[in-house]
Amino acid sequence: MPIRDALRRIQERIQEACIRSGRNPAAIQLMGVSKFHSAAEIEEAWQGGIRLFGESRVQEAVEKFTPLKQQHPELELHLIGSLQRNKAKAAVSLFDGIQSVDREGIISELGTLTAQRDRPLGILLEFHTGEETKSGFLDEEQLYRATDKVLSYPGLVLRGLMTLAPYTDDTAQVRAAFKSLVLMRDKLASRFPSCDWSCLSMGMSQDFEIAIEEGSTLIRIGTALFGERYP
Repeated sequence: MPIRDALRRIQERIQEACIRSGRNPAAIQLMGVSKFHSAAEIEEAWQGGIRLFGESRVQEAVEKFTPLKQQHPELELHLIGSLQRNKAKAAVSLFDGIQSVDREGIISELGTLTAQRDRPLGILLEFHTGEETKSGFLDEEQLYRATDKVLSYPGLVLRGLMTLAPYTDDTAQVRAAFKSLVLMRDKLASRFPSCDWSCLSMGMSQDFEIAIEEGSTLIRIGTALFGERYP
């Protein structure tokens, strides 16, 4: 399916999910997850209206998006895969946001690297809600400490939370994972009311409609937009 047609179908499904849940489709941001897809495919998605892209691997993103960001200065790129400390410097130079902040050590690394940044680097704290990779902070106490650490670095700014739901056909498990992220957001907002918790990045190709129904503000769509990935 051409990317424009796939995008049109995704937008229809977003609209339908919003109708079911009484939400405004304008409140849902659509990210094109372009891992293993070519610059030509990314350009096609851009022409279709996608302005936010997500990549999981720093080196792959550097190769594809360095020229693309020069061509399209308003393009926004987020890292959604786990960040290795030895890739942090390159990530800070390229990405507009890091969604996969999953441990205190990487907060310290990013905080040090962004000390002289022109504008703060937006980050999301990743909360573990049951996905197989077991990445992310495990409970509210860990997230409280992580938030305190982020606030100690002027080069970092919190934008919200992200999670990966379990990859399962059991929609009750998936829905429960998304509900737990919303609950954690509420706890953090109560503890740190001056922080920005507006972004809830949850929902991918296989579960984004459930995520929207449960309060997602950013869905990360790869396969449903670009087709299958071939590394």
